[in-house]
Formats: sequence, structure tokens, C-alpha cells
Amino acid sequence: MSKSLKLNEKFVEALSVKQFYDSFHKPLELEIVSGHTGVDRMIEERSLNRPALALTGFFKFFATKRIQLLGAGEMGYLRSLKQDEEEAVMRIIFSKKIPCIIISRNLAPSKKLKDLSNEYNTPIIRSTLPSKTLTTEATLLLEDYFAPRTQMHGTLLDVKGIGTLICGESGVGKSECALALIERGHSLVADDLIYIKRSSDREVTGTSNELSRGYMECRGIGIINIAELFGVRSLRIEKRVDLVINFINWTKDVVEDRTGLGESTIDILGLKIPTMEIPVRPGRDMARLVEVAAMVRALKIMGHDSANEFNQKLIQHMDTQQP
Repeated sequence: MSKSLKLNEKFVEALSVKQFYDSFHKPLELEIVSGHTGVDRMIEERSLNRPALALTGFFKFFATKRIQLLGAGEMGYLRSLKQDEEEAVMRIIFSKKIPCIIISRNLAPSKKLKDLSNEYNTPIIRSTLPSKTLTTEATLLLEDYFAPRTQMHGTLLDVKGIGTLICGESGVGKSECALALIERGHSLVADDLIYIKRSSDREVTGTSNELSRGYMECRGIGIINIAELFGVRSLRIEKRVDLVINFINWTKDVVEDRTGLGESTIDILGLKIPTMEIPVRPGRDMARLVEVAAMVRALKIMGHDSANEFNQKLIQHMDTQQP
């Protein structure tokens, strides 16, 4: 059974060259050398393009929405061309309304290249990094920038390596359960408001606001500093969300899962995350139940499903008892 939450999802579809430069000029060691008036051009794809084929005149599959990277090979080819040949091919590339050009290894663009950059209002940016490093680092930074994001209320912990998100109504006991788990050696990632992003096609990760990182609100006690009470090992900055546990108040009408054969999931940013509902009532050790739930999830990830294994044994036993 799959459930869907109404989350305030945020999708970044583009960023300007100025935003790209302001955000990443230090890690990518960037410097704008020409085309300064075109910094409002938009980057709409999260990867870089090496226009080697375009430089030879083949534009059929030219990725115009990407940052164009000119490495040592491309720059060497342009230097081998006559000035009018360089102008002809680069004029076509600039006319495609590309967002910008990045030149690796701190190589200097020719005067003609800078003139065309200013004419078409297309920034040329230099980086001291080699092409391979620049491509890898820039792609990772763009992937993170374009990653879909949302926010959820709850408490996210690392329980025996399983990112466990505890949700439920206000006052149901999420923070008290989290404190008990932290005391047992598990780690807190975020409390109350969790910032979640889809970091790949296979996982979503959660983190906290920098201002509130390491702090928890405990009703009747107030705001507490987890690192001071339990040590820095009780905190994690970020964790993949592997399991969502929803605390619900127990009533006589609550239907509790007694077998675990059916797996429920919840949709977070388009990914199906396994979820469990645990009723809260006096006398139950909620921290222990969450700990066991996380271990059960870890076993399933490794290919061991206790409920299914017992069900198969039961079926085999019933088969052998038949006359």
C-alpha cells in the first residue's frame, strides 16, 4: 500500500550565470574574463558540454542549454585555425544562445573569442582546474543545486545505519523516543523541521537547519543541546532516509499490523520509502520498537524478510500435514 504526502516541494528549473558564479566561484576557482553583460543568461541543464564536434561544424546534437567547456584539446584546435575560421565556427556557437563558456587550466582565450563573447553578451569564464576535475566538481554542484527539495515535520535519526524518520502528531512522543535512542548510542540528524532533497534517482536525504542543528525541544524541559549532553558522536549532519515510522495514538479501533507481510510505502519527492505505523500507548517502549523496526529494515535491505520466511515455513508445514 502506497501513501502520498502533500508536501511543499521545490524544483529548481534553471539558474543564472551570475548565480552559478556567485555560488561556486571559490570551489571551481572561476574568473569572468569577458561577456560580463550576459551574466543573466540562464543555465537550464545540470551538466557540462564539451563542444568538440561543434567546433568541427557538426551541430545536430549540440546541447545549447548547457555550460560549454573548452579544455586543452578544444583550445589547441582553435589555435590551429586561421582567424577567420575560428570566428566562423565560434560565431555559430555563440548564436545558439548558449549560457556561457568555461575554459579550464586557466588557458587564455584569443582576442577574437573575447570580442565575440562581448558582441553576443555571452560570458567567458576561466578556471584553474583541469577539465576532468572541473567537469566532476561542477556536475556535482549543479546536481545538488537542481535537486528537488521539500520539508517535513518529525525527527530524523541514524539508527544502526538506517535513516529513520519518526513522524506523528504534535505531542505524540517523537522527541522523547528520539532522546531514548540517542542515549542508546544512535545519532540525531534533525528534529522538528527536516530539510529533504532527492540527491539521486535512488535516495532522498535529510538534514537540519544550521541554526537548529544539534538542538532538540523536549516538552517540560525546553531546548537541549544534544552534543553537550551526549557527545559529538550523537550528531550527524546528513542521512539517507531509509524508513518512515508514523506514531499514532492508540484507540480500540486502530488496526495493528500483526504479521508484517504487507509493506506500506510513502511517496517523498517521487520515491517510495518504506513506512510503518506504530500505535503509542502507556507501557510501550517506543524507542525499543523503533530500534527493532530499523533492524528489520536493515535485514530486508540485505535480502532477509523474517515475516515472509516464517510464512513460507508455515506453508511448508501445512503441506506436510496434509494426508
